[in-house]
Amino acid sequence: MHEYVIIGLRTIFLYVFLLVILRIMGKREVGELGVIDIVVFIIMAEVAAMIVETPDKPIIVGVLPILLLLVIQYISSLISLKSKKFRDVVDGNPTLIIKDGQIQEQEMRKQRYNLDDLFQQLRENQIGSIHNVTYAYLEPSGNLSVFTRDGDLPIVGLVLDGEIQEEHLRLVGKTEEWLLKQLQDQNISDVSTVFYCSWEQGDLKIQMKES
Repeated sequence: MHEYVIIGLRTIFLYVFLLVILRIMGKREVGELGVIDIVVFIIMAEVAAMIVETPDKPIIVGVLPILLLLVIQYISSLISLKSKKFRDVVDGNPTLIIKDGQIQEQEMRKQRYNLDDLFQQLRENQIGSIHNVTYAYLEPSGNLSVFTRDGDLPIVGLVLDGEIQEEHLRLVGKTEEWLLKQLQDQNISDVSTVFYCSWEQGDLKIQMKES
């Protein structure tokens, strides 16, 4: 009976403790979780199960790993906030699956993404014809972002956190020289001072970093 009381108390403690930990980690939808988030949550679940199933072990044995995971997740979030390269390595980039009504077969193969998945997500986006799709991106979260001919075009980041995105420039048919010329016309000589520069509806939108 004493063992069951300990298990019950530990379960209540872990419930409250993990709620606090997850609130500290921040609010994100399940579909938007990054790879690090998922790994951290899986390990937390395993550690929590171990604490409940082994009432003979001190609870601190399980609490310390969870706190360490919190620190790892917090540090990785800070690095991700500052480094686009780190975000690309951990979470990956969106993949262009459809362009001007044409399915990009090679990109689908690279992502191990099949036609059944594509058609299902197109239906979920209420898309009746692939040929009406200008761009469809497979996001790192697994969601499909779809843009049609009669709707807005996607926002394409040409400069993010002071770094020129060469792949995005190729996507809109522009060059780095063209971009630098456009920035110079706006009296911007140092790309590293640009927070973001995006291509929206055929025009550049620029926001500088805060001093």
